[in-house]
Amino acid sequence: MIATPKLIFLPGAGADPNFWRPAGERLPTSWGKVYLGWPGLGHQPADPGVNGLEDLVGLVEAQMGDGPVDLLAQSMGGLIAMLVALRHPGRVRRLVLSVTSAGLDMKSLGAADWQATYHHNHPNAARWLSDVHVDLSARLPGVICPVLLLWGDADPISPVAVGERLRDLLPNARLHVLKGGDHDLVHERAGEVAPLIEAHLGRADD
Repeated sequence: MIATPKLIFLPGAGADPNFWRPAGERLPTSWGKVYLGWPGLGHQPADPGVNGLEDLVGLVEAQMGDGPVDLLAQSMGGLIAMLVALRHPGRVRRLVLSVTSAGLDMKSLGAADWQATYHHNHPNAARWLSDVHVDLSARLPGVICPVLLLWGDADPISPVAVGERLRDLLPNARLHVLKGGDHDLVHERAGEVAPLIEAHLGRADD
């Protein structure tokens, strides 16, 4: 038996704290769950204390407590999760990353530019998001915790090549590709991904 994990769910730039709920509510009720949103992004109200990526990392750290946690992250949330995992290697037990850059150069891997459409659809979203450029590729091999990578083969924003590159760089990662899955796959296809997540997070520690 393993200790009951605490799960922290991180959305992408859409910032909706309910994004992960369809999947999270299919996981065991005994697992503690925290659904974070990102102030000032998407349609979430702004917070004067949140003005950049580092502040979002701080929101995650504030929820971690003293024990190990599992981080589940989609898209931009995966970059935040990776920054937290690199900063606190002994406190992040397992990762679930879906359609995320996690600090890779997305353009070189064939990803479509999403920012113009994003700001059109979210005109009040903070503009600092456009200035985020983080390259973690050299540091990713240092993330040794088990990682489940969830990708779809119909996502132009984060194509499968990104998941494959992360699988190659992370020493303890497994990639699962959903046929026809797009950028919202963990929300839209929660019934398919929840069993994969439960198996990954419920597996006894090595």
